[in-house]
Amino acid sequence: MNLTTNAALHDLRSQVIAKGNASATSNYIAHARGAMLVDVEGREFIDFAGGIAVMNVGHSHPKVVEAIKKQAERFTHTCFMVSPYDSAVRLAAKLCKAVPGDSPKAAMFANSGAEAVENAVKIARYYTGKTAIIAFESGFHGRTLMGMSLTSKVKPYKFGMGPFAPEVYRIPFANCYRCPFGTEYPSCDLKCADYLNDFFVNNVAPEQTAAIIVEPIQGEGGFIAPPKEYFRRLHEICKQNNILLIADEIQTGMGRTGHMFAMEYYGIEADITTVAKSLAAGMPLSAVVGKKEIMDSVHPSGIGGTYGGNPLACEAALAVFEIFEQENLLDQAQQLGESLRQTFLGWREKFDIIGDVRGIGPMIAMELVMDRNTKEPASEETRALVKYCFDRGVIMLACGSHGNILRFLMPLVITEEQLNQGLAILHDGLTTLGR
Repeated sequence: MNLTTNAALHDLRSQVIAKGNASATSNYIAHARGAMLVDVEGREFIDFAGGIAVMNVGHSHPKVVEAIKKQAERFTHTCFMVSPYDSAVRLAAKLCKAVPGDSPKAAMFANSGAEAVENAVKIARYYTGKTAIIAFESGFHGRTLMGMSLTSKVKPYKFGMGPFAPEVYRIPFANCYRCPFGTEYPSCDLKCADYLNDFFVNNVAPEQTAAIIVEPIQGEGGFIAPPKEYFRRLHEICKQNNILLIADEIQTGMGRTGHMFAMEYYGIEADITTVAKSLAAGMPLSAVVGKKEIMDSVHPSGIGGTYGGNPLACEAALAVFEIFEQENLLDQAQQLGESLRQTFLGWREKFDIIGDVRGIGPMIAMELVMDRNTKEPASEETRALVKYCFDRGVIMLACGSHGNILRFLMPLVITEEQLNQGLAILHDGLTTLGR
């Protein structure tokens, strides 16, 4: 069977891959480097998606590749719960130092972001002796049972998949562009944060609530970035009511915002932090990092998993930290973020369809609307723009409840030439929309 064409691979895929396991694009990748992808037919793509925030250090970074090769020659698996090894311990030390806050910390490893969320919830419930978890509208936390239960959007993530895990409650998020309370920042005095106190009265008591789980910037929900004061207020309410704050940094972490973790930007030390995606540059690895008192409360073997902290993945993650340190990648990220912001704000003056530009650093997005006054989502136009870019060699992703938000997750190592070429195509696409 000749599988050297996209059409042949797609034909086989339709026979052997479950239909529900869909892909955003139709070209099958043969190799990649930095911010460039090449499919099986030799067609090149500029990657503005980064494997959904997984490739912050770029595809096949030489240091990551070398680390994986060296470890593969030593051993590929022993199970950390049976025969531990140094790379997991060294990586845990790196993470405990990198996660914001001065409190002593401890970590555990799993394989995916959803697994990290599951374990964070388990640990929070164990430590507090309480059961309720509060999540947010438009939030996304994975596709496992607990992940789906915490996730807000029904289609495609939850439709037909219930019943869901009990004791999960949901409140509005701090969306300043589409305020759920009909107010405007800053005159609103953070009504969205104070609403939590009212929520305790009519929905779930703080005495029942183990934790609040929140993305510092909502990813799938539309790159919604609250004001700095919002998290400070939320953190205060949590402390007043003995509720743990879980920061889901699966998408925001590992330099995506120009900070190693986004909570550093907000000046908040979460009680528990989840990490995945770009942690190991494409190798399946996630972590839960929390205050040591909380993490150590669980009895031995109460948390863990067969593949958690796989040695190849841990070595890849250690290489990622080395790249950030030796190549000043956070500085590059901040420069990239500022360049994107200035470009998009300039475009907003030119294109009426751009209703909002938001995010932190290079985790940035543009919301497209039919009318700036009504803010009607320009969903079809966004889909058309994503296709326009793909047809011309740029891979982009949309997000948000209405699919009308263009999000930018290109590798932080993207070259100026690649960036400008991709943005030129996007600009042309916006021009074709005629708005």
